[in-house]
Amino acid sequence: MEKEISLALKNITKRYPGVVALNDYSIEFYKGEIHALVGENGAGKSTLIKVISGAIEPDEGRIWIEGNEYHAMNPAKARELGIEVIYQEFNLIETLSAAENIFLGCKTGKLVNQKIMNDKAKQLFQEFEIDIAPDSMIRDLSPAQQQIIEILKAVSKNAQILIMDEPTAPLTMKEVELLFKIINKLQKEGVTIIYISHRLDEIFEIADRVTVMRDGNYIGTKLISETNKKQLVAEMVGRELQETYPDAKMVLGETALELQNVSGNGCNNISFNVKHGEILGIAGLVGAGRTELMRMVYGADHMVSGTILVDGKKVKIHHPKDAIHYGIGLIPEDRKNQGCFLNMDVSWNISLMNIRELQRYGVLSNEMIRNNANKYVDALHIKVPDILVKASTLSGGNQQKVALAKTLAAKCNILIFDEPTRGIDVGAKHEIYLLMREYVNQGNTIIMISSDMEELLGMSDRIVVIRNGEKAGELEKEDFSQVKVLEYASGLVE
Repeated sequence: MEKEISLALKNITKRYPGVVALNDYSIEFYKGEIHALVGENGAGKSTLIKVISGAIEPDEGRIWIEGNEYHAMNPAKARELGIEVIYQEFNLIETLSAAENIFLGCKTGKLVNQKIMNDKAKQLFQEFEIDIAPDSMIRDLSPAQQQIIEILKAVSKNAQILIMDEPTAPLTMKEVELLFKIINKLQKEGVTIIYISHRLDEIFEIADRVTVMRDGNYIGTKLISETNKKQLVAEMVGRELQETYPDAKMVLGETALELQNVSGNGCNNISFNVKHGEILGIAGLVGAGRTELMRMVYGADHMVSGTILVDGKKVKIHHPKDAIHYGIGLIPEDRKNQGCFLNMDVSWNISLMNIRELQRYGVLSNEMIRNNANKYVDALHIKVPDILVKASTLSGGNQQKVALAKTLAAKCNILIFDEPTRGIDVGAKHEIYLLMREYVNQGNTIIMISSDMEELLGMSDRIVVIRNGEKAGELEKEDFSQVKVLEYASGLVE
């Protein structure tokens, strides 16, 4: 029996100055299927989403929805046709309730009636077996619950084509299971789900078909049962990656950084050390206190008590400039709000923490700034038409690379990476892993916070587990296992 096509794009082309974002792109999506889209950052996935949802108009090509032809969408028309997008960054109003966010912009009656709104939200929660009170404030909900509210916003608008962009990025494994349960229910109701993720494990668990994109081009579509991770990665990057995690030389030096009984910012009495030439992984469930601890080390948040030593010497860190002075750099988890200045150009962002070395006779040198920026753009393979474009124009993964370049340019010898590869494609991940390993092989030090278990086990030389703001355990390389990490993180091992 021939499957019904809910959405088709024919010969779509979209050009930007110096870049062809989509090149004569054609693809079909079936009604009631979960169709994964994969590709490196800059492959064209975001542009494709915007074309489908009406955020941008293609230069050429046609869109077919339920057999009807359209030259281009606009947001109102797309919504009228049942197209909804759930973006990686939540689009919720924290000061409104769950029910108010779900029905924001919708009519629940002639007048806004809070009781009717709450009752309808309660019906949705019951239908999907979700335990959230309709009057709960968004700011009080967990990332997983906020993600559910985003999905129910789309469901309440009778979505027939639901596009999900990295929906599991902020979620724990248990929360991912709940999300997949909701997705499967929507699929059974005939909703077409376009699922974008860099996490290949998820794609093989949930998708029916997968399409590979590269440099704005359509590479191919396969049944998920007829491909494998190695083949997908090779098609995504245009080459075969021989290894995921580079080998460690493990030539360890003296202790670079030591924490002694550090408390504050929700953390209590935490002690550990990390050596020159080592990558120390920091594990723990979402909300365990990993980021809070590292923000104290970096001087972004106040440390109540305890001691920090750098190369054996006690230091006082009250501000990030103090941390940078002692050679400590931080690449934050939130690249949009903390990692990059989105309204400034790429060159300015990369040079920001290295200004003193880019001067001649006390005056900033445009040539030195330009050479410095180009050096890191080339080294990290940042896809950018020009170093003078604003960081806001880059894809999420390339913004993350700019944040990384900025910190590397500051020549810190102790780097704190908070979720260093979240939202970054497999090819770019491999490049960053190589850079990280090269960095520590030169005698530098990395502390890596990661919720990606495979990354944590693959890149760390030693792992410290944090639970409820306290150190729960420590694992040497020979003792690494996902089970042991989770046992410490969940409190199953004392």
